[in-house]
Amino acid sequence: MTTLSLRTLVREPLKVKRLTRAGKPVQITDNGEPLWVIQPARSRADDARRRRELEAELADVLREPRSKMPLSRIVRESRR
Repeated sequence: MTTLSLRTLVREPLKVKRLTRAGKPVQITDNGEPLWVIQPARSRADDARRRRELEAELADVLREPRSKMPLSRIVRESRR
């Protein structure tokens, strides 16, 4: 985690933007006391990991035997 002063945040917001875009959290301090931790909304690594997990889950579903019951019947019964 990178630590920056409040003054740096105010004077150089692009520096904080660059760090969070890279996926790194930034701690903002005032006179050495921590104020905030700015977290990236999501990173590309998270997206890649999520995509791999989703593909693995779908592959597991495709390996299972096919159901003999039609989907329309499953939907109708779930609505009751």
